[in-house]
Amino acid sequence: MRRRDEQIDDEDEDDEQAPPRRRWWRWILYPALLAFGLLLGVGIPYVWVLDGQVRERFGQLQWQVPTKVYAQPLHLVPGQRMDAKTLQLELDAAQYRSDGAGSSPGSYARSGDRFTIASRGFNDVATVQPPSQVVVQLADGTVSSLRSPDGAALPTATFDPAPIAALYGSTQEERELVHGPDVPPLLVAGLQAVEDRNFKTHHGVDVLGILRAVAVDVREGGARQGGSTLTQQLVRNLFLSNERSLKRKVNEALYAIIIESRFDKQTILEAYLNEVYLGQLGNQSIHGVAAGAKFWFGRPLGSLPKQDIALMIGLIKGPSYYDPRRSPDRALQRRAVVLDAFVETGLMTADEADALKKSPLDVIPKPGIVTNRYPAFVDLVRRQLQSDYPADSIKGAGMTIHTTLDPAAQIDAEAALAETLDKIQRKKGPDLEGGLVVTDVHDGNVLAVVGSRDATALGFNRALDAQRPVGSLLKPFIYLLALAQPDKYSLATPIDDSAVSVALGNGRTWSPENDDHREHGMVRIIDALAQSYNHVAVRVGMDVQVERLTKLLKALAGIDVPANPSVLLGATDQTPYTMAQLYQFLASGGQVQPLHAVRGVLDAKGALVKRYDHPAAAAQAGDALAARLATIAMQQVAISGTAGSLQRDGLGFLDAAGKTGTSNDSRDSWFAGFTGSHLAVVWVGNDQNLETGLFGATGALRVWAGLFRRLPSTPLTVSDAGLEWAWVSPEAYASVDAGCPGVRRFAFVKGFAPPLQPTCDAGTNPGDASGWIREPSADPVDPDTGAPLPPGSVPPAAEGSTAPGGPPSPAQAPPASPSPASEQEPPP
Repeated sequence: MRRRDEQIDDEDEDDEQAPPRRRWWRWILYPALLAFGLLLGVGIPYVWVLDGQVRERFGQLQWQVPTKVYAQPLHLVPGQRMDAKTLQLELDAAQYRSDGAGSSPGSYARSGDRFTIASRGFNDVATVQPPSQVVVQLADGTVSSLRSPDGAALPTATFDPAPIAALYGSTQEERELVHGPDVPPLLVAGLQAVEDRNFKTHHGVDVLGILRAVAVDVREGGARQGGSTLTQQLVRNLFLSNERSLKRKVNEALYAIIIESRFDKQTILEAYLNEVYLGQLGNQSIHGVAAGAKFWFGRPLGSLPKQDIALMIGLIKGPSYYDPRRSPDRALQRRAVVLDAFVETGLMTADEADALKKSPLDVIPKPGIVTNRYPAFVDLVRRQLQSDYPADSIKGAGMTIHTTLDPAAQIDAEAALAETLDKIQRKKGPDLEGGLVVTDVHDGNVLAVVGSRDATALGFNRALDAQRPVGSLLKPFIYLLALAQPDKYSLATPIDDSAVSVALGNGRTWSPENDDHREHGMVRIIDALAQSYNHVAVRVGMDVQVERLTKLLKALAGIDVPANPSVLLGATDQTPYTMAQLYQFLASGGQVQPLHAVRGVLDAKGALVKRYDHPAAAAQAGDALAARLATIAMQQVAISGTAGSLQRDGLGFLDAAGKTGTSNDSRDSWFAGFTGSHLAVVWVGNDQNLETGLFGATGALRVWAGLFRRLPSTPLTVSDAGLEWAWVSPEAYASVDAGCPGVRRFAFVKGFAPPLQPTCDAGTNPGDASGWIREPSADPVDPDTGAPLPPGSVPPAAEGSTAPGGPPSPAQAPPASPSPASEQEPPP
C-alpha cells in the first residue's frame, strides 16, 4: 500500500505535466472589482461635488431680473384735449394690439374716433389698477365720453403705461418671474405632453421616454422628439455648456438625478418655466415663458390663447429655426406638431386642434421687449435716482420705476426737432443740433426730453448738458421782479428806450444796443418785452437790482451766476433743462415746482419703496399776481412780438405765452413757451459754437410750433384773481373811458390801476408817472453785485477785461461762448 504523501507527490507531477487551466473568471472579476473600487474612491466624491453644486446653485437659485422703466399711465377724463392720432400713439407705445374687438387685455378696436380699449391692469405707484374695458369717444379734439361696455358713463379711465427701458445687471437676459398660479394650466400640461410625458413619475432620466423618442424618430423619418427630460433641459441651461460629448451627457444625467432627489416637481417645473430660452434680440436673450409671451405676442402670459401657447411650446425646440417672424411656414408646422401632441394626450379634441391649425400666427411684427426707447429721458431718470440708489444697485434688481414720460409728447417732440432741423439746415452751414424739454405746467412732471437731432443716439445729452448763452430768456424775470412792486410798475408803465450806459468804474461803461440799432422813445413794459428791447430791460433791471435777479434765478432754478449787469441780457450759459426749471415758475402760476422724471419706485415684489411725485406748495399771493402779469406780457410776445409767427402758423388758439432768445452772432436760438397744460423749452445751435444764422424766432420757435401742431394742448387762460383791468390813455399813464380813441386795456394788481380821468384828454406826457426810470444811476457799479461803488473805485472783475461792448464776465462765458452784448431778434 502506498503512502498518502507519495500519492500526493504523484498528483503534483501529473499537474506539472498537464496543460494549464483557463481561469477566465479572473479576467472579469478582477477588473470589475477594480472598477468598483474606483467608483467608490472617485465616483462617490465626484457625485458629492455635483451634489454640493446643486445645493449651492439650485437650492438658492436667483435670477437677475431687469429693472423695468415705465412711462406714466394714460389718464383720460371727459373734456380732456385728445385726438385720434395721439391716442393711437399712446396705444402703440404701450404695445396694445388691434384685434377688432378690444375684449382681451392689451387689445383695442378702433372705428374712426371711437376706441374700445381693454387694459391689462397694473401696479401703479399708490394703487392697483385692475383690468378694464372702456369705450372712448373723441370729438373736436377732446374726449367726448368714457363708457363701460354696458353703456354706463365713466368719470375717468386709466390704462397701463408703456415700457420704455430695461436696466440689466451683469447679464443681458430679459426675464419676468412667474409662480405656479401665474401659468395657464394648458401651458403646464402641454409642455409635459411635448417635452416630457413622464415628468411626474421619472427621477430625472426617463429611459422609456428615450425609447419612445427613438421610435417616433424612426417612424417619422427624422428628429421629431427629444429624449431629454425637462429636468435635463434645465440642467443644460443652468450648469452645462452646449458641448456634444459623452462627458456632458453623463454629467447631465447625474445633475438631473441629484436635483430630482432633492427638490419636488413643482419647484423644478417653476425653475424651468423661468429659465427656458425662447429667443434673442441683439445682445438680449429672452428667458422664461412670461418674457416669451411679451416678446412674441405682446401679451401677458395669462392672456395667451391656445394656439399661441402651442406655438410657444413649439419654439422651445429651436427659437431661431422656428422663428415665426422670419420662418412662418416652419412655425406653423411646428405648432401643428404641438397641437397633435395635445390631442394624443387628451388636452383637446381633434376637431379643436384642426380649427386652431387654421388660425394665423398671432405674432406681433416687432419684438415686445424694450431696452431703451428714449435714451435722453432715461438719462434724466438715472440722474434723479442717483441720490437714493448707487449706480448699479437698481440694474438687474427686478424693480419697477414709474416715470412721468408721456409717450405721445416724447414722440411728437422727437419728430418736431428732427423734421424742423432738416428744413432749416443750411447746405453750407454747420450741422444743426438741438435739445428740448417738455413739462406739465400743473405738477412739474417732465413729459419729454430730446437730447439730439437723432433721438435714439446715445452720448451727449444736449437737453441736460449743453450749456449755452440764453440771450433774452431772462428778460421776463426782470419784469417779474418789477411787477411784484405794483405801486411802482405795471404792464402799462412807460419806460424810456433811448440809448443806455451803465458805468462800470475806471472810466469804463457798458452800452448795449437794441437789435435794430434804433431807439423807440417811451415804451410800455408789455411792449418792451414783446419786442425784446434791450434798453428798457437794462433800465428796469438796474432799478430792481441785478443782485435781486441773480438771487431769484438761484431760488427758482439753482442758477448760480455773479450779479454782473450783463446777466440782464442773458450773459450766462445754461441748459434747456435748467431753463425749463426756471420757466416752470411762470407756467405754474407762481409755484416753486421742482421738475421730476420719476413718480415712484417699486421693489421686486411690487411694494412701494419711495414716491417722488409730491405736490408742490401753493403759490404765495404776491408771486401769483406777478406771475400772472408777466404771463400776460409773454402772451403779447406770441401775438405781436418776436414770436408773432405762432399766429400765422395757426396756433393762436392756444393763447400761448413765451419768449425768444438769441445769442451773439446767432450762435444759439432759444424759445421757451407754455400753454394751459404744457411748457416746452427748445435750444437750437451746433456743437462747434459756430454762427447758425438763426434767431430765436427762426430756429427754436419753429421747433416749438412743430411740436404743438402735433401735441393736443389746452389753451392758456390767465386767472383774473387779484387783478383788475382798466383802459389806459395812449398819451399818458392814466385810466380813461373805454370809448376814448386809441385806448388800450391793461391788467393791474387790484387797487393799483392809475386814477380814472374824467375826460379823454389825460395829458401829453406819457412819462409823468415814471420819470424816475429814464436813466440808471450815473455812479459806477460793482459788476458782481450791481451796487454803486465809491467814486474812483475800480471793480476787480473789470481790470484787464477785454470783452468788447459789455461788462466783464470771465467766469460766465469762455472764449468759445461769448456773452451777448444785445439780444438779437428778427423784425416781427
